[in-house]
Parts: sequence; structure tokens; C-alpha cells
Amino acid sequence: MRDDSPLDPFAGDPTDPAHDLDDEDALPLTSDEREDVLADLEDLEVFQALLEPRGTRGLVVDCQDCGEPHFFAWDLLRANLRGLLDSGQPHVHEPAFNPDPADYVSWDYARGFADGVLTADED
Repeated sequence: MRDDSPLDPFAGDPTDPAHDLDDEDALPLTSDEREDVLADLEDLEVFQALLEPRGTRGLVVDCQDCGEPHFFAWDLLRANLRGLLDSGQPHVHEPAFNPDPADYVSWDYARGFADGVLTADED
């Protein structure tokens, strides 16, 4: 498995704004949470396989903290989920630069699309 996570722009920087954050506050994932993240990774593979050829660049997630949509390319979202498995916390990431919202779909849309395609294939 390769590490798709972006490089930390503050790596080794003593003025890193995250330097004061305490890693001890991070709780490990429960077994149920871990299973959920693994299921999300599997779903993400299906979503990307079905949607990327149609021009979808990734998923948009509404942030509960800031109320803004966050646009994630496929690789960045995959790296964040893997990082969550490894450390129990999502990776810090740079926001997408001037994303075109038309290039991204919600998780629910992607799930519905995949369900529709898979159901049609069964019929």
C-alpha cells in the first residue's frame, strides 16, 4: 500500500501551528469505527471506478465545524481515510484551489449512483 497523503508543509518547522496540539488527546478508533472506515475505503474505490470516467474529480463534504463545503480529490480522501486508520485522526489538508463544484458529488449521491449501476447490472 502506498502513502498518497500530501507532504506536510510544516514538517520540521519549529513554528508549526500544530506543534502545540497534544497527540495524547487522540483516542484510537473503536473496532466499529475502524470497520466503518474500512467500508468507506471500499466504497470509495467503487465510487471512483464508476464516477471518475464520467469526469467526477472527487467528493464534496459539508464541514460541520465551519459550515463550508470541502472538496476532496479521490487520492486525498483515500489518504485521509488511511491516515484516520493509522492515527485515529484525519490528516490536516490544504483546501482545494478554486474547485469547480460541478466536478464533485456528495457521498450520498455517489452511493446512490453506485447502487443504481450495480442494481441495473444485476437485472
